[in-house]
Amino acid sequence: MAREPAFVLRYLAEVEELAEDVLAARQQIVDLDVKRNRNREALRALRKDPEPEGKAMVCFGSTFIELPKAKTEEMLQKDQEHLDEEINNLRKELRVKVNRLYEAQAPTHSLTAKLPPSSVLSARSDDQVNLS
Repeated sequence: MAREPAFVLRYLAEVEELAEDVLAARQQIVDLDVKRNRNREALRALRKDPEPEGKAMVCFGSTFIELPKAKTEEMLQKDQEHLDEEINNLRKELRVKVNRLYEAQAPTHSLTAKLPPSSVLSARSDDQVNLS
């Protein structure tokens, strides 16, 4: 049951590509989650401030701008909702990618399931049966 080297190479390349897609999606979710947590911290700090009608310094890239707190809070809230939506979409896509990866690995699992146990393992299992 020897396989062609070209087939094995294509199979491994496909599985590796699918695995990289899964890892990239997970990393993107983590990055967006970090950003979401920073937004949540900023919203909490704005709401906790005793001076609600003041202004807040907001960083856009490398520029700081002073904006009214209400406007800043509104912007952060919209960004938070957008991040939640994007993270949920990525999680749905991740499920699909993981399923594709499992399907690509399925032939490997079916081949290994058919292998007979080693003689050492079968001897140990026989001993355990006798002890019961």
